[in-house]
Amino acid sequence: MKITILTYGSRGDVQPFIPLSLGLMRRGHFVKLAAPARFITLVQEHGIQFLPLTGDPEDLSRRFNDVGYNFIRLFRELISHAIDIGAEVLHQTEEACIDADLIIHTFAHAVGGHTFARERNIPDIHIQGFPMFTPTGDYPNVTMSNWKIRPLNRFTHELSQQLVWWGAKFGFEQVRRRVGFPRRRLYFPFDDDPVRIPTPILCAWSPSVLPPSSDWQSNVHVTGYLFGEYDSTYQPQIELQEFLENGDTPICVSFGSMLNRDAEKIDEIVCEAIRQTSNRGIILSGWSELKESRSSEILYVDAAPHSWLLPRCKMIIHHGGAGTTSAGLRAGIPNIVIPHTADQPFWGNRVYAIGAGPKPIPVKKLSVESLTRAMAEARDDAVRKRAQVIGQALSQEDGVGKSVELIEKYSNEFIRHH
Repeated sequence: MKITILTYGSRGDVQPFIPLSLGLMRRGHFVKLAAPARFITLVQEHGIQFLPLTGDPEDLSRRFNDVGYNFIRLFRELISHAIDIGAEVLHQTEEACIDADLIIHTFAHAVGGHTFARERNIPDIHIQGFPMFTPTGDYPNVTMSNWKIRPLNRFTHELSQQLVWWGAKFGFEQVRRRVGFPRRRLYFPFDDDPVRIPTPILCAWSPSVLPPSSDWQSNVHVTGYLFGEYDSTYQPQIELQEFLENGDTPICVSFGSMLNRDAEKIDEIVCEAIRQTSNRGIILSGWSELKESRSSEILYVDAAPHSWLLPRCKMIIHHGGAGTTSAGLRAGIPNIVIPHTADQPFWGNRVYAIGAGPKPIPVKKLSVESLTRAMAEARDDAVRKRAQVIGQALSQEDGVGKSVELIEKYSNEFIRHH
């Protein structure tokens, strides 16, 4: 099959689709991966055809960090960003799908990807890194507090799903009028349709971290994380290698793509907590401008593969993004989550619920005192052992293999029915 994958966002929204693309290619499928242009090298170095999309995910990250956890404000910023780049992205994604036999889409492309598939009468599959289009009473929408009332929890999912649908139609209409596109019927992938099999939803997380819900429909599957193989060819810079070899096992700090307006203050708090607890730290700078070491016990590194670095650390302090959370858990070390926005509080609470780390610390409540307490809790034997158990469970899962199997199964089923 010719398969087009549409994704958008930070590295955590792109990285999982590299091993998935490679898994599909090993099965003889031809894959195109469309994602923000800044990830061209990351994708192409694996031999995957890359189609660059307009837009800077840093802008979206900055907007999300400015509004925090409020779903309505988050959604408003997402729509505003989408309208700004919508005309170009619509053209680019349509070109990417022009000869596809199957379209795989993520959250930002759910409506567009499904609409392209409907217009071409080809199958589509949705892959999500956080629960969004899977209503359940087990927990609320990822940006909302858990009131422990099942009908209310389920309502928050149904409401957010409708907001996405309304927002997509509103955003397209704004773009259409701005550039003079013709009218076009949009389709929502999760509406009941008697003439088309339901769009499958593959949940790309581990059932050890978030089990399937009993009230989900039969088209929803938890596959496991989309991990790639460990990169045995990676060679760290000399400074990083020497830091690891000459001292106690360090703590890793990674806030990934977060661009918080208080980044320097957060950095000061983290470094002081590391100092007060007599630890050493490796800080992955990510998209921030923080590069300058504060002491001989702190090393700043632009980036390093989580799969290589984290097993060499004693714990990880991070923002709770789905990708970093999965990497931290896979390494079998305690996770301290400092959520900034979006789905990060949800994953921080899941880390705590499965016993692999202390309660998350909202970034606005972060202090030296709260972080040192969390670090003490993370050193507890029960937390460390539980983190190891989770890490072992994740290392035995084959999320890519299961996803490829389901993709092929549903594609064949679509052909039989249509």
